Amino acid sequence: MTDASANGEIRAAGAVLWRPSGRGREVALVHRRRYDDWSFPKGKRERGEHVLLTAVREVAEETGVQVILGRPLPAALYERDGRPKRVDYWAGRPAVGGWASFRPSDEVDELAWLPVRSARGRLSYPHDAAMLDEFAARPADTVPFVLLRHASAGAKDAWPGDDRDRPLDARGAAESECLARLLSCFGSGRVISSPAERCVATVRPYAALTGADLEIETVLAAERAGDEPGAGAARVARRHLRAPREPAAAAGGGLRGPRRGAAPG
Repeated sequence: MTDASANGEIRAAGAVLWRPSGRGREVALVHRRRYDDWSFPKGKRERGEHVLLTAVREVAEETGVQVILGRPLPAALYERDGRPKRVDYWAGRPAVGGWASFRPSDEVDELAWLPVRSARGRLSYPHDAAMLDEFAARPADTVPFVLLRHASAGAKDAWPGDDRDRPLDARGAAESECLARLLSCFGSGRVISSPAERCVATVRPYAALTGADLEIETVLAAERAGDEPGAGAARVARRHLRAPREPAAAAGGGLRGPRRGAAPG
């Protein structure tokens, strides 16, 4: 197991876990026995783990709460034992039915839900206080809309049939399975795809994991996007933003730019 990136940077992740209360919002703080400090739930990344999965796992381990991640917060950057450390944070709320009883451990022995002002006074580190200020300054409850380019599908010129039928290659199939786990960190919602097989296959595992229906949207097809990259995705996004608040992931062939694999960041 390792927590370091290629350049020796220690990677970790966590969340500002919040819930509504009669006093506005409460956030969760944990007390670590070893350091006698109060901080947000967080922890080191495991080998091969994406930081989104790290954040969800660590919050569950330290608080007993299955978290749904929201908007990203500024990363905390500092040194630990002479090495650079980066902790990525997201705002997060408990999933429906995601509560479990807090169980003290050798690492975390107390969990406290506090109003924002009280939490700021209890936090042990200035960078955590600054994180809380950033969280409190903007909306806590946000709705994700994720635009995706299809996973790896080989070379277009190497496919002999109709390009709409071009499937994912082995790498793309692995990427789609990894992507399902990453998208599930933001909860469940609508799953929208271009009719192209490679786009449908990219989000099919996520739809299966969350039990969502997979909606086909023709304006996401590459040929409909014309000479304006992302035009179809922009139309779907505008339509979605006018609809009721609901998370969504949309995969299309009209998006351009470098493809990034689903490997850990």
